[in-house]
Amino acid sequence: MPHQSRSTLLARAERSAAAAGKWSPPSRTPLRAPFDSRFSRNRPRNPDTRRGLKRRFGTLIGRNRRLTVALLLCVAAGIAVQQLTPASEQRVNVLVAVRDLPSGTNLAASDFTTVPVTQGLAIPTAFEDPGALAGRQLAAPLGQGQIPTESSLLGPGLLTGSPPGTAAVPLRMADPSSIQLLSPGQLVSVVLTAAGSYDESRESQVLAGPVAVLWTSAQGGKAGEWLGTGDNDGLVVVAADPRQAEKLAGASTQGKLFFVLVSP
Repeated sequence: MPHQSRSTLLARAERSAAAAGKWSPPSRTPLRAPFDSRFSRNRPRNPDTRRGLKRRFGTLIGRNRRLTVALLLCVAAGIAVQQLTPASEQRVNVLVAVRDLPSGTNLAASDFTTVPVTQGLAIPTAFEDPGALAGRQLAAPLGQGQIPTESSLLGPGLLTGSPPGTAAVPLRMADPSSIQLLSPGQLVSVVLTAAGSYDESRESQVLAGPVAVLWTSAQGGKAGEWLGTGDNDGLVVVAADPRQAEKLAGASTQGKLFFVLVSP
């Protein structure tokens, strides 16, 4: 008998069973749906897997504890520096003294240099051009690095900030050497001693006080910006209100003038 394949024998058996009415097609198991990675991504992870990941992470942190602490400290330090670092401010250029300048100094452009400062430290009346100070005279000492203003110079600027109506009154003291005790900003009371013969007693009266000293001839230099004259021996310039200025004007013709130091 010739050799026949399995499929041929199976087909022949099916035809024979069909002719006898006893054959029914065998049930076939449905094929399993192919694996779809899209659905597997949304599947909940196994709790054992999660615990394994946590255990591995904890082990990693434990092995690198020093490195972790160092990183956390670096982050904290960076945040602290960022919080404490002030925001950058816009800077402006102002003039400052390059050396200590005493009272009465006749200024030159070389006495100053330009430096940038923040707007919060800049003075509204500060100078920006050294040429604007050339030839001016200091009414008060100016230290190295300090900013000159109009109120630190001899002239009307000394009355900056004074009450309205304040006048700068020049006085010639009877004792020129005594004005070496005075300095700008000091408070004094002006005393008049009436002139008379040696036999007569002299009465003294306080003409004004306390008044602030603006300038003295002991500071050196010239007083031309105040008085228009070079004869400044024994001169003192004080700030007086209108009532005091009226009493002080021409007082030196009525007698001798002296001053008394007054505490603030």
